[in-house]
This record gives sequence, C-alpha cells and structure tokens, in this order.
Amino acid sequence: QLVESGGGLVQAGGSLRLSCAASGRTFSNYAMGWFRQASGKEREFVAAINWNYSTYYADSVKGRFTISRDNAKNTVYLQMSSLQPEDTAVYYCAAHYSGSYYYGGSYHYWGQGTQVTVSS
Repeated sequence: QLVESGGGLVQAGGSLRLSCAASGRTFSNYAMGWFRQASGKEREFVAAINWNYSTYYADSVKGRFTISRDNAKNTVYLQMSSLQPEDTAVYYCAAHYSGSYYYGGSYHYWGQGTQVTVSS
C-alpha cells in the first residue's frame, strides 16, 4: 500500500514536499516513481529513484524537483521548488515492477494521489 501526503495550495515560486509511505518489508528492493495528472490531460512521468539511489527526471522538472528515499522509513519524497501553475496536478507515487522508469505501465502499485495546486 502506498499513501501520499504533502499536497496543497502554493503560490508560484513556492515549494512543497510530497511524501509517499509504503507498507511492506521489501520497499528497499523497489524503484519508486512519481507521476502526475493534470485535469483533462494524460498521466505523465515526473521522477523515479531506483534501489541504488540513481534518479531520473522529466525534462520539465529537472533542476526544480528532487526525488529521494528513506528505506528505514519506507518513504519516498518529492521535493518541489520553483513551482509553476503548470505543475498543478494530482501527484501519484508508484512502485516499479519492470521496464522503463518513464512509463506508467512499468509500475504495479499506485497510491491514491495528492493534489498540488499552484496559483499564479
């Protein structure tokens, strides 16, 4: 089970940190990803971190967002800075199963999502 938290309303230029708490003893074995879906748009990849802490980012968030993980807490984080209105979306964390980190179909467990709204 994956449970996201930390979403909310923030002004443009602001920051938020999302958390995703995972249940299960094998969390450290999984790569974890963040995706987002804006209203009326398709879900898109945001960031991923694998078991050895290598990170991957969408070009649209590179340099502004940072993904990290704390295996002792079974938690993955998404630190978001310099937020813009186009970052407004529901953000989902997911546990990777197989295949490309950039593709949602490669993930087999998903959280319920947390809303991030950036006002201009």
